[in-house]
Amino acid sequence: MATELDPVEPQSLKKLSFKSLKRALDLFSPVRAQLPPPDAESKKIRINHKVSVEYGGIKSTSNPPPSQVNSTAQDRSKQPGPSNALALPGSGDYKDPLKGGLQHALVVGPTIPSTAPHDPGSMSKNTIVASGSGSSERNLSTSALMERMPSKWPRPVWHAPWKNYRVISGHLGWVRSVAVDHSNTWFCTGSADRTIKIWDLATGTLKLTLTGHIEQVRGLAVSNKHTYMFSAGDDKQVKCWDLEQNKVIRSYHGHLSGVYCLALHPTIDVLLTGGRDSVCRVWDIRSKMQIHALSGHDNTVCSVFTRPTDPQVVTGSHDSTIKMWDLRYGKTMLTLTNHKKSVRAMAPHPKEQAFASASADNIKKFNLPKGEFCHNMLSQQKTIINAMAVNEDGVMVTGGDNGSMWFWDWKSGHNFQQSQTIVQPGSLDSEAGIYALTYDVTGTRLITCEADKTIKMWKEDENATPETFPLNFRPPKDIRRF
Repeated sequence: MATELDPVEPQSLKKLSFKSLKRALDLFSPVRAQLPPPDAESKKIRINHKVSVEYGGIKSTSNPPPSQVNSTAQDRSKQPGPSNALALPGSGDYKDPLKGGLQHALVVGPTIPSTAPHDPGSMSKNTIVASGSGSSERNLSTSALMERMPSKWPRPVWHAPWKNYRVISGHLGWVRSVAVDHSNTWFCTGSADRTIKIWDLATGTLKLTLTGHIEQVRGLAVSNKHTYMFSAGDDKQVKCWDLEQNKVIRSYHGHLSGVYCLALHPTIDVLLTGGRDSVCRVWDIRSKMQIHALSGHDNTVCSVFTRPTDPQVVTGSHDSTIKMWDLRYGKTMLTLTNHKKSVRAMAPHPKEQAFASASADNIKKFNLPKGEFCHNMLSQQKTIINAMAVNEDGVMVTGGDNGSMWFWDWKSGHNFQQSQTIVQPGSLDSEAGIYALTYDVTGTRLITCEADKTIKMWKEDENATPETFPLNFRPPKDIRRF
């Protein structure tokens, strides 16, 4: 027997919406026609602060004396009812925010009448002071009144911009390497024309041309203890030149392919060379013997520097790793895998126990001797970086394959100047590339070796001031920590 169903009453969309809203209100607020009762705990928690407009923010002060808190509480109890607008007690100079006064009064909601008596003692006990040191005790409901925390990032030092003051031409090929003598009177450059030229640092005039390599000269170093200069090239040869006789007196045989980088140990008579055979070789300068073959890289060793203390040898490679070596045993002490691309350039800081390394992805700073990663530089040059150097003033410079030369503040990683090299007349625009650069001994002059066959010299602009060359620095919001 079929039962008759009740007819369904047609309902409008508006009525259905109200019914759904009523159900939600019934679910979440059973007494929806009344204000919620005041919370006893919330009443006790009051923020006691003074607002002073200083440096565009809120300056928090310490707790006022108890007498001031008690008198404020008594004055408040004489009013018809407490408002849950955050009051500003203590100074008595509150201004209406709508009339251009202090803009820090935040109205949270309508006034809630209350019959609960005030307890000044409990209020003074539970007062939270919004000071910088007690930030962990802040009430969560007062996030709109939190003061801006200052950035912990170090502010960069102002440096004068650098300008090109001399262009030296003389090589017949790309200029691939440079080294400055420790007397600071001359410097030498190696080129793809297979020659090494020695130039006067003050005037830029050519003093000497040395021939002997049969491929381009990729690495140069001048000894500070002997009258020796060392060179390395794509012809697998490493040569020692006696500058009193201007000729090769020793050759170091052992590399299986081109030699890309070269460094002299600062305290002992040891020479280090790295090349395409993925090995950094350690040579005894006098006996020409190979002491160690530091093997472990999977690709070309393209940068190396040495230190007087462990780790005495640091190498960078096309396999995107940096290795620190124990020179005594010829073993790897540490491998840094922070970079994602070839590490073509590295530069130790002349004073600090730190070094920077550059690859196409980022320029990174590391502490020594343990190799802790400090931070990335705050901008990306977005090119292959072939060379970098740091002076004692904390000015780091990086030279790119596209001719860009960027200057950085060492401490903060701020890029304060971006310059583009200008090719010499008759060159292609694609020949704007920087292959090597170094500071002189004083750190006040910079020498760059470029793909347009020139050597350029740079110095700081003496006429620049912080007003004419302002420091446009914004601390990073989310610095990448890897």
